[in-house]
Amino acid sequence: MTTRRFATALRAPSSLGDGNGLELVGPLRQARPDIRIVVLTGYGNIATAVAAVKEGAVDYLAKPADADAIEQALIAHGRKLPPPPSNPMSADRVRWEHIQRVFEQCDRNVSETARRLNMHRRTLQRILGKHAPREH
Repeated sequence: MTTRRFATALRAPSSLGDGNGLELVGPLRQARPDIRIVVLTGYGNIATAVAAVKEGAVDYLAKPADADAIEQALIAHGRKLPPPPSNPMSADRVRWEHIQRVFEQCDRNVSETARRLNMHRRTLQRILGKHAPREH
């Protein structure tokens, strides 16, 4: 007997007109308990990662994620998580990337970005005036 495995990918934007992509995880898990659900998001935070895993996702990746990381998450056998990256971003770089993403989402408005990040506007201006941390 031959066993056939099908990989199915679903791209659901996190901001749907009447909800968000995380709302699809639970129903997908109920309909197909055997599938591996990997949530790929541009709005990575701990609360949504926990919610996705509780609903049935096997992994939660923040954009930009490379194709190898996505593939590993989808095809990993017997492991809950894919292996750690060989060269992960430093904490300073992750912070820098997050601040830049929110800054762009706020149409490069420093006051609005500072409010959303819950930081003082001048502190944010100093951070934005510096170059991105170097990768080692």
